[in-house]
Amino acid sequence: MKIEIQGQDAIQATEELLSIEGLEGSYETVSEVEREGTLATIAAIVGITAGTLTIAEKLYQWNQKYQKSLQNPNSPKIEAVAIIYGNGNLLLLKDATKEQIQEVLKVEGLEQQ
Repeated sequence: MKIEIQGQDAIQATEELLSIEGLEGSYETVSEVEREGTLATIAAIVGITAGTLTIAEKLYQWNQKYQKSLQNPNSPKIEAVAIIYGNGNLLLLKDATKEQIQEVLKVEGLEQQ
């Protein structure tokens, strides 16, 4: 599963995302988007060491924090976040529920026993 983050502060947001306890992964920047003035990162999630419900709630809260930051000019800026799963399916976190995020995590089978 991959999570694409676009925005001026994509690196900061991605590092915060990967510091969520129970998520394991790494990230890289997407250089072709960076040239257009928008920074993008792709986080590759390789494992979940906590339950899918716990991680879904943490991802939801993380995204809500960045959605609220769009209203504050001094906060880090993230324009879009999408989970890429399966055969290229996208779940935009802007409108996603905790339940939808949890379902994607279950489908991806990243939870470690």
